[in-house]
Amino acid sequence: MSIEEKREQILEELRYIDDPYERFSYVIDRGKEHPLLEEKFKNDTFRIDGCMSQLWVVPEFHDGLCHYRADSDSSITKGIAALLCDLYSGHSPEEVLRVDPGFLKEVGITQHLSPNRRNGLTRVAERIQGFARLYLNNATEGGDAHEEAARARA
Repeated sequence: MSIEEKREQILEELRYIDDPYERFSYVIDRGKEHPLLEEKFKNDTFRIDGCMSQLWVVPEFHDGLCHYRADSDSSITKGIAALLCDLYSGHSPEEVLRVDPGFLKEVGITQHLSPNRRNGLTRVAERIQGFARLYLNNATEGGDAHEEAARARA
């Protein structure tokens, strides 16, 4: 499935739910389905700053594709991060950069978040796209993407 098709599928599922509280319940359930991160990844290297809850995003690159995993001590934060990770995982850096992470505004997810949670969501999107951009730049410049990615996460 293309990244655009995945985006549309997420939007359709959320549009079907009229009540904002039920929408958040759906997002929370998506987060519960997302695997927990191993403790070794719950450190400052992968932590997303600017969010009141603890939130970690682990980016990986293999077989030419970006992959993302997330975890949080907040169920709503984890759910939203999981939605974004699921959307962007399994796609090339070019595809990741092509899809605007602000699409959740279309279905009223971001409007009902506290400013701190919106800030955290923005930082997750920045981390996801920044990682893809880093790999894309390194591929065109011939740099060591793994080394650069490790420095970017630190």
